[in-house]
Amino acid sequence: MALEILKLAINASTTVATVPDVKKFFYLVNSTVTGEDTLTIYAKDFMDDTGTVGVTLPELSANNSYLTVYVNGVQVMQDLLTYNPGEDENGLLTIAVPEESEIIQNSPVVLVVTNFAPTAQTTIET
Repeated sequence: MALEILKLAINASTTVATVPDVKKFFYLVNSTVTGEDTLTIYAKDFMDDTGTVGVTLPELSANNSYLTVYVNGVQVMQDLLTYNPGEDENGLLTIAVPEESEIIQNSPVVLVVTNFAPTAQTTIET
């Protein structure tokens, strides 16, 4: 009898949905910030997509989320940011302004928080 590789007669398929939850927050800088200094924006000062001022900054899902910050339309380096979820003065975003840099008055700051709640369903046929 010849040797052969035996394999199971199983068909499996998996459907995965990433299900992103994207929240955007907006702020206009009220005075110029020059380096080396920090710009601190509290949750109570951010606007949401509807223009409502005073938001709750969402928690970041462990290992399944990210945030992006833009100042005057330019993405900010992650190492310059500190983020604390929450509301009022508990929730805040801090941007460290490096030496010889500045954020000018009335610059828009956009905070984008993306959390994922993925789902997966596997169907096995034998």
